Amino acid sequence: MQQRAGVGSSVVIKGELIAHEDVVIAGRVEGVINVTGHLVVVEAGAHVAGDITAAGIVVAGSVEGSLIADERITVQNGADLQGDVAAPRVAVADGAVVNGRIETVAAAAKPKLKVAS
Repeated sequence: MQQRAGVGSSVVIKGELIAHEDVVIAGRVEGVINVTGHLVVVEAGAHVAGDITAAGIVVAGSVEGSLIADERITVQNGADLQGDVAAPRVAVADGAVVNGRIETVAAAAKPKLKVAS
């Protein structure tokens, strides 16, 4: 069974979130999210103010920060993304808002996005 960590809809995290399992965010995270080798899901109604690095990222809520994924980034209908995106595969659904640069990079390449300090 694959493990999955969750940030509930009433939870606010201020600081760095590091995980080695899938992470589902339904609440608010203010800080960097680093999930090695796994998926980060920002659900509809959730808000992230910080950069996200993971194997895969799905955004259905709101993100203010850069996204870097080893495999794929998906921005779903109704999502609001304010930041740069870098991954080998990027999908943006009709109805999603993306305000930033999108860079499709090979999995082994290092993206040159500016990340917030």
